[in-house]
Amino acid sequence: MEKTFSIIKPDGVRRNLIGQVLAKIEQAGLRITATKLVHMTKEQAEKFYEIHAKRPFYQELCEYMISGPVLVSVLEGPNAVAVYRDIMGATNPAQAEKGTIRAEFALSIGENTVHGSDSSENAKIEISHFFSEIEMVNSLTKISH
Repeated sequence: MEKTFSIIKPDGVRRNLIGQVLAKIEQAGLRITATKLVHMTKEQAEKFYEIHAKRPFYQELCEYMISGPVLVSVLEGPNAVAVYRDIMGATNPAQAEKGTIRAEFALSIGENTVHGSDSSENAKIEISHFFSEIEMVNSLTKISH
């Protein structure tokens, strides 16, 4: 089982799309093993996106990510990184395939509703920004009814 990290960005939370996005994640066969609503501070956003610090959009991205609450989640499943990236769609919603999250919900390249890890290594780093081990449910744990 592979883990990946997801953010439903401020535009998705503001437009009440959490349930629809989570449904697409589950329909793709991924399990949500941790999730919470957070309002990032500027320092948290800058640290999370520091990989882009030298890029021209860095400050604008950080400002956007602190503009409202976001839903952060840990997703798990076979090939979770690739599966989630497929259902997110292209960063530019105009280029995203029909049926993907961004094709259906994104407003623009900047307000593209979701973020997902681009590798297993980055997923581990990104998850550690928001979750401790105790906050994540192991999908192999039996759930009693």
